[in-house]
Parts: sequence; C-alpha cells; structure tokens
Amino acid sequence: MKCLIVQPIHARGLDLLRAHGIEPVICPSSDMETVAALAGPCDAVITRNAGFSAAAIAAAPGLRVISVHGTGHNAVDKAAAGARGIPVCNVPGANARSVAELALGLALAVARGIAAGDAAERAGRAAFRESATFTELQGRTALIVGWGAIGRELGRMLDRAFDMRVLVHSPRATDIASVGLEEGLAEADLVSLHTPMRAETRHMMNAKRFALMKPGAILINTAREGLVDEAALAAALTTGTLAGAGLDVYEHGAPEGPLRDLPVVFTPHMGATTEAALIRVADRAATHVIEALAGHRPATTVNADLLSFPA
Repeated sequence: MKCLIVQPIHARGLDLLRAHGIEPVICPSSDMETVAALAGPCDAVITRNAGFSAAAIAAAPGLRVISVHGTGHNAVDKAAAGARGIPVCNVPGANARSVAELALGLALAVARGIAAGDAAERAGRAAFRESATFTELQGRTALIVGWGAIGRELGRMLDRAFDMRVLVHSPRATDIASVGLEEGLAEADLVSLHTPMRAETRHMMNAKRFALMKPGAILINTAREGLVDEAALAAALTTGTLAGAGLDVYEHGAPEGPLRDLPVVFTPHMGATTEAALIRVADRAATHVIEALAGHRPATTVNADLLSFPA
C-alpha cells in the first residue's frame, strides 16, 4: 500500500505509516499537476493546505482515503471524493495550543511594538519608544470570533494570564453565550479570528465592521486569509481606527503591498509549526490513513454525508 505525501509532515508520521506496511510517496512539489501525476498507484493521501483537487482524485483509481494534516479542509474537493466513496478526514484540535500561543504572541507584539522596536534598533533609529503609544492587555476586553479548540484555548489564556473580559462570537457554540459580531466589535480592544472559511465568513472583517471597532483596537488573524478584506484593513490602520494587526495568514504579497508600512506584524503561516504540534498532527493524520485502509471510517470524516460504506 502507498500513501502520497503532498506536503512535508513530521518524520514520526512517516515512520508510523511504514510500521503498518504503508509506503510514503513524497511529492517533490505540491502543485496539483505534479500531485496528480504521482497519485495513480496510491491508496491514500496526506495533504496540508495544498488540498487535493478533483483532477488528482480522478488520477488515483485505487484511492481510499484523503487525510488532511490539520483542521482546514477547504482545498480538498470533498464532493469529488464523496462521489467515489472516499472519506476526507481532518485533525481538529491537535495544534490548538500551538496556534493559540502564536495568536497571543502576535497580540503582545502589536500592543507593545515589539517587531517595530526590533527593526528600529537594528537600523540605529533613536527614540522609537517615544514615537508611538503602547498598550497593556491586562483588564481589557477581547472578542474571540470562533469558539473551537483554538479559540477556547486563547480565551482561557487571556482570562487567566491577563484577567481580560472575554466575549465570544460563535453561533455554533454550545458551552458559552455568543454575542453578535457587531456588538462584540464595538466593545473589544482585541479581536482574534478563529473561524473557518465559509461563503458567509469571507471578508467578514470589512470596512463596515472596522468602522464599528474601538479606536486603538487590535486585530489578530491566525485562521484563514479570506476572513479579512485587506484593503479595508489598510484603510482602518491608515486612519488610526485600528492600532495594529497581527497576521499569520494573508493574501499573497500582502507584506509588500498596502499593508507594508503600516503597524502590522506578519508571520509566515507558522501557527501550527511547533515541534510538539507537528508530531501530534502527523501522528493523527497517519492514524486516519491506517484506520481507513483497514476498512474503518475515521472519526473525523468531514464528508460523511456523501459516503455510503459503513462506519
């Protein structure tokens, strides 16, 4: 049996596959043309944010499972997989602590001007600390948009470490009261996005929503790039409506575009890349492959409504 590895995963996951008689096939590139060319003899796939297209699915007649290394599965053609009876499964929650810690780090970096201060020191520019206003998180109000494993973990951190008042906007939440998005934005000093990318959440942070926010508020996005209208964000930062933003996900070229000279801290989609998180996610993604090839449906199958074989 063979498992196509579309993008790199931790060696622990590869070793787990081999221990169960499954040969990893490593893609040299994650573009779908290359992926489809290598998919033919494979029984399984592990992919990350590159996803897996309908054309790649069609190129693999013996494909039995698509395992997503992480939570987001938008880039996998679940309808095409379902039409073939192929389960698509993900790994929710395994990287929650890692992403939540980065979100907190970005919030502190923006509030205290850490990245800009470092750049000023390296460039020999004097008087940086007198050039801007810096804020504390202690006792302020945070709005967590999306109350999944990551949002809950960040909310717990902000509550316990900074005594922040934590508001939640998550219509699907069952364990906490959800406030309206506009209501929460009007009260929050810190807004952190942790919601999936859906048609209704695309550009949920737009000019209208930024206009509702408190002057000096901070926006953090470690979820999905399309949640934020970046042109509207640039305008809000330019006018001072927002004090700053921390972005781990963003449109291609954003650090060289209109946001370049504004108070934005960029990180290269590294929320889930701690060693511990990479091991946890790779182990679980590989375990899903092992389960599916043994004839069992993985518990986190996301296209179950399109499948016909028993769980």
